[in-house]
Amino acid sequence: MSWVTILACFAVACVVSALATPIVSRLARALEVIDRPNERKVNRRANIPLLGGLAVAFGCFVGLATGVNLAPGLEARGHVEGLLLGGVVLLGVGAFDDKKALSARPKFLVQLVAATIAVAYGFQIDHVTEPFTQTKIGFPQWLSWCLTVLWIVGVTNAINLIDGLDGLATGVSAIIGLTLTLVCWQVSQPVGVLMGAALVGGLLGFLPYNFSPAKIFLGDTGALFIGYALALLALEGYAQAELLTFVVPILALAVPIMDTLLSILRRLRRRVGVFSPDRQHIHHRLLEAEGSHRSAVLSIYFLTACFCVIALSFTKLQGFAALLFLLAVLGLTWRLVRNLGLVDAAAQEVPPVADSAEAGRGGPA
Repeated sequence: MSWVTILACFAVACVVSALATPIVSRLARALEVIDRPNERKVNRRANIPLLGGLAVAFGCFVGLATGVNLAPGLEARGHVEGLLLGGVVLLGVGAFDDKKALSARPKFLVQLVAATIAVAYGFQIDHVTEPFTQTKIGFPQWLSWCLTVLWIVGVTNAINLIDGLDGLATGVSAIIGLTLTLVCWQVSQPVGVLMGAALVGGLLGFLPYNFSPAKIFLGDTGALFIGYALALLALEGYAQAELLTFVVPILALAVPIMDTLLSILRRLRRRVGVFSPDRQHIHHRLLEAEGSHRSAVLSIYFLTACFCVIALSFTKLQGFAALLFLLAVLGLTWRLVRNLGLVDAAAQEVPPVADSAEAGRGGPA
């Protein structure tokens, strides 16, 4: 695959997303799919349109179609169809949620459906790689399906949870998407490269409208679709990875995964529902420390980029060096979590904010 094809895929996705965003914004206002601030959310500006994810997805789909058409010999069937079909399902439930504010349960069930679609089209976690001898240890099919569904649903919700400040989920996802695209390039997965280029293009075309002060929000429409796309992109790179198999995508997604796990831990300790909202996420803590939206968002961009550089460096290590490096990263991550006060926050008896679902109306939380 030539660089021209990849750049065309990226550029078309970026331009289409940028051109579609004002149209989607007007559509959201006409349909009254707008953000309504409440006591849980950081955003205090009323009537910011939602549905921004439609522009990102449209740019991604058009860019991906362009890339596939410019590479006629590419075997793109299966995985591209899984992304398109599952993505459309999540766009639909996300748009409905942005309008009607669904509870967590029906959204979770639809996420399971989308994950099952991906599995049916060939996305699977079917082995781990032993780091010293490079021996692949296969999983039975039932376990492979369960792990794959768990990964897709987990990453989808992780991106949804981190969507709490203007431009945060969009920029973080673009950084992660670029990293996973480079991983796909390293392991010769051309379909993954095109998927990643289209997704990153769609995100960057939307970001100028979404960065603080945002003119439009992703909404659940965007957060669910982007999380799903990143989960599948990680599986594309995983398919041929030879070192500790799944460590690289986990490191790339470290910030949203870490935020999700700490959120679950907080709620279990407080004996409230796992989907109960609160104001103890990473972006809330950084907003308190930094004092401004932009500074907090840029800090999380930098943190995400650091983890992504570590993930790319990890692909070059082997054996004991890889394990020592991983232990060092885990130690530093633990120290970071403690410095941000996230461990202490998990132990505090702070009452959750009254709301029916973590993602609320889909705007910054």
